[in-house]
Amino acid sequence: MISALNRLVSLVEEHLGEELDVHALARELGTTEYHLRRMFSSLAGMPLSEYVRRRRMTVAAADVVRGADDLLSIAVRYGYGSAEAFGRAFRAVHGAGPGDVRRDGGPLRTQPQLRFRLTVEGSIPMDTRIVERPAFRLIGHATRVPLIYQGVNPHIQRHIAALPQEEHQRLKDLGDAEPGGLLQVTDDIDPDAPEGTELTYLHGVAVSQETPQPGDLDAIEVRAGMWAVFRTSGPYPQALQTAWAATATEWFPSNPWRLRPGPSIVAVLERAADFSSATCELWMPVEPA
Repeated sequence: MISALNRLVSLVEEHLGEELDVHALARELGTTEYHLRRMFSSLAGMPLSEYVRRRRMTVAAADVVRGADDLLSIAVRYGYGSAEAFGRAFRAVHGAGPGDVRRDGGPLRTQPQLRFRLTVEGSIPMDTRIVERPAFRLIGHATRVPLIYQGVNPHIQRHIAALPQEEHQRLKDLGDAEPGGLLQVTDDIDPDAPEGTELTYLHGVAVSQETPQPGDLDAIEVRAGMWAVFRTSGPYPQALQTAWAATATEWFPSNPWRLRPGPSIVAVLERAADFSSATCELWMPVEPA
């Protein structure tokens, strides 16, 4: 996977002025576009589309400052149909329009070319199991929240805090399938989504497809398939976030599995009364690589 990501970065550089065919590259590398984009965003801390935009504007800025070509010619060179569209993209990255930068020489914000490297540690084995599950349903209370790549999502915290205490117990009593217990579910995440994009968050439980669904609860249908289940224990949410990051940096590059479309699920198995520490399971939908 590390070599595939570096090949992707090289192709970005070779085709800065063109539309990149990520699907064809993924097929050539023996993986899927979904998995390639998810691994890129997990390791780079930004979606592929944002990285391409930043690199394109970084290189274009040099042409703007040199002043050898008019702005429309530069716009066309980097895939824009008009100087206005190029100017909007340029300003979004650099905070100033190309005309201002040509006159003043700045400001410029540079996006260095990425290079992925795998640091082999292996001192702490990841507690992982592969589970095959038939189709099931997730039911609970869903909401739309913005995607936040780092740190706690306050919108999710507010959603959970707004639920009456007795509702948590009601949901627990309804659950009759794996993953067990109260679940934190994220769904509808585009693999190339920039930060701030809305996703679906559901606080609920897993039930079999035959279980009746109460009319006041939301539902997510989950298709049959394989799941990689990562168990974590320690300070919450730091231990869980560390494990989530390690799936991209350590586990997927070292194992013959790749992500498939589907929700990501966190099951809280045990926790301290003040939630300062917890034992959790992270469920991620996978398929053989």
